[in-house]
Amino acid sequence: MFKPIPEFGTEERLRGSDTSPEKVRPERPERLHCASFNQDTTSLVVGDRNGYRLFSLSSVDRMDCIHRGTESSDVCIAERLFSSSLMVVVSKSTPFTMNIYHFKKGTEICNYSYSSSILALKLNRQRLIVCLEEALYIHNIKDMKLLKSLLNTPPNPKGLCALSVSHSSAYLAYPGSFTAGEITLYDALSLSPVGVISAHASHVAGISFSASGSRMATASEKGTVIRVFSVPDGVRLFEFRRGLKRYVSISSLSFSADEQLLCVSSNTETVHVFKLEHHSPNQDSPSWSAYIGKVFSAASTYLPSQVSDMMHQDRAFATVHLSQSGGRNISALSTIQKVPRLLVASSDGHLYIYNVNLQDGGDCRLVQKHRLFERADEALVASDLHVETPSYAETVATNTNQDSTPSSSLTGYSEDGGLRRGELIPDHEFEDGPLRLDDEQEFPPVSFRNS
Repeated sequence: MFKPIPEFGTEERLRGSDTSPEKVRPERPERLHCASFNQDTTSLVVGDRNGYRLFSLSSVDRMDCIHRGTESSDVCIAERLFSSSLMVVVSKSTPFTMNIYHFKKGTEICNYSYSSSILALKLNRQRLIVCLEEALYIHNIKDMKLLKSLLNTPPNPKGLCALSVSHSSAYLAYPGSFTAGEITLYDALSLSPVGVISAHASHVAGISFSASGSRMATASEKGTVIRVFSVPDGVRLFEFRRGLKRYVSISSLSFSADEQLLCVSSNTETVHVFKLEHHSPNQDSPSWSAYIGKVFSAASTYLPSQVSDMMHQDRAFATVHLSQSGGRNISALSTIQKVPRLLVASSDGHLYIYNVNLQDGGDCRLVQKHRLFERADEALVASDLHVETPSYAETVATNTNQDSTPSSSLTGYSEDGGLRRGELIPDHEFEDGPLRLDDEQEFPPVSFRNS
């Protein structure tokens, strides 16, 4: 997801090397405040000054708008739970509050306020994670009960965290140190710590789980090294080098559904796709490149460990070259109409769809480009630099939540009532009873119909 304020829309800096001076790219117009793919990459939600829009990703040639949400303006975070009608939204005007909607029914399920701005939201079928700069809250998504508060976590100003989405696990990963590239692994189902993984020497800039939750990808702050670990034991499986000359800001890491590919996007014009396969060092090959590879492999045993590690890092299997750099984008791998695709949602307000050659890799071919913003708003650029006056929700959160306990607001339900004591939301708070996310009829997939 694009970073919520204040990072989104600010200057992006690229550095040539450790010793070279910073080069500042001019700020680019940002039409979208946020964008995120759902957990199985079947839909895309984008937020802007007018609310949010939800698009189906079932076709390459058309972008069907499933729903337009106008309950909140200036949406900076919007997440959908798989193909259900459950949406969680945060507005820039009330960054302390998350609103949970059943968009098919057009009703608000509930809302929660916190002691500081919400930086990220993560969902699976069991849990909802709310990430603040120095705290994480774990909710039971079936009734929205607060299960666990992880307070006084290491400063995390970018809201970096990840949640596995498989039915059998719900691993939560977040920075475990402010000074080193450690990742804390937490079991959000059993509500117990798992361990700490030493991922990088510098700060971690990206975390993502595979669909099964058995693998976790991480990116370094410099954006040059990508690593994949097994979960939960933390064994390093793969190491890739995204580049050498430029330090970049990683914006997304995403596995393919079969966990054989990993795509990485940043603020540069290149999206990298890495293949998760091990090469046998004893495999015979008549090619000249294979011979050179063996020579380097043998020579690396006599070189310093830093150089040796670099020589063993795999390069990108496939790449996408965008027309511009300096903006923020997120990428994902999906199969659409039985063909593997690479999707890139850009903050310039477009979705780019590429074909991926699973046999040969190489440059991916652009097959379609879709507009994600309203034509009437094309000339308007949402400003992310204006100063907001404190809203009523912010004032209440600041004055009443000094104990860092989130408060819940429900129609006919006291903010000081059962939720704070860990009780279930009463059945009458929902139009048709409590949430049943395991029931296919409760949150069925929403299909697009022409009106």
